[in-house]
Amino acid sequence: MSKSLQRIGVLTGGGDCPGLNAVIRAVAKSALNRHSIEVFGIEDGFLGLIQNRVHRLEQADVSNILTLGGTILGTSNKADPSRYPVRRADGRVEFQDVTDRCLEHIEQRHLDALVVIGGDGTMTVASNLVSLGVPCVGVPKTIDNDLVGTDVTFGFQTAVSIATEALDRVHTTAASHHRAIVVEVMGRNAGWIALHAGVASGADVILLPEIPYSLETVCDFVRARSRHGKRFSILCVSEGARPRDGEQVVARRDPLSPEPVRLGGIGQKVAEDIEAACSIETRSIVLGHVQRGGTPIAADRVLATEFGYAAIDRVVGGETGCLVVMKGRTVGQVPLTEVAGKQRTIPIDHPLVAAARDVGTCFGE
Repeated sequence: MSKSLQRIGVLTGGGDCPGLNAVIRAVAKSALNRHSIEVFGIEDGFLGLIQNRVHRLEQADVSNILTLGGTILGTSNKADPSRYPVRRADGRVEFQDVTDRCLEHIEQRHLDALVVIGGDGTMTVASNLVSLGVPCVGVPKTIDNDLVGTDVTFGFQTAVSIATEALDRVHTTAASHHRAIVVEVMGRNAGWIALHAGVASGADVILLPEIPYSLETVCDFVRARSRHGKRFSILCVSEGARPRDGEQVVARRDPLSPEPVRLGGIGQKVAEDIEAACSIETRSIVLGHVQRGGTPIAADRVLATEFGYAAIDRVVGGETGCLVVMKGRTVGQVPLTEVAGKQRTIPIDHPLVAAARDVGTCFGE
């Protein structure tokens, strides 16, 4: 370990996610116990770095947080230092590059490196800081599982478990009332949650952003089930799914966010379209943020601990400017530049898609 490495900062950026506290715990305890490195928590993601809100993390702060959902540090998905919204005296908002503030506060706090926990947007900011001389190591977080370079992100497996349980529960209601029930799950441009939860729950139809659907195909499938005595259908729909030759359904736009488009509503649209075309009573459910909350399952606690430990190993070894990743069952790393601004989507020839097709699942093609 370099003698100059005495203090590190850790932050969580983007949306909250089951397992964030498990990573913070692993990072802090590994640094404190094994390397005697001081650890400072940066509050509310990059917003805390912009506003200089940083505090020391002691053993007591990171004890008994392994099972907690959310993040003890807080987070923000609207604090990109290169495009930070500032309200002027006349009430108008303008965007400014305040990266220099982050650099100033890192120097003031004598932080020798940062462990940055987040998704593609967070890693884009981290990559920019690396280019300006700040040693950073990223830890992949997103329930969407869409980060390039890693087979899995922590939080994903918990989200799939929650979505699967919801799909299991509506199955009995759909069968009892002879209805089609549409369950909308998260997944902007990558349908990993819908694919895994749909397969795990035996959903009859899975609609993904990667495979634009035909309403006629979906309706033909639902009607065929009815003719063969299956008078109900379960549809698992990713929020980013869209009809063939159509657009994604936008719930609202937030001009102050680095990702201004907020998707939502495709589940309701699919339900209304099926009921109108098939004369089958249809209901829709949006799981929304329930997929991101609560206690992480055991697999995510383990993965988060492995990632946190690996992040400190990279920091101590001087291997910064990278994202720790899981390939197979081996922890590795990829350069942040290969991750920034990119998303990992489902290949249409993915083995799980092929398996689902063979067991009779409809993808609306």
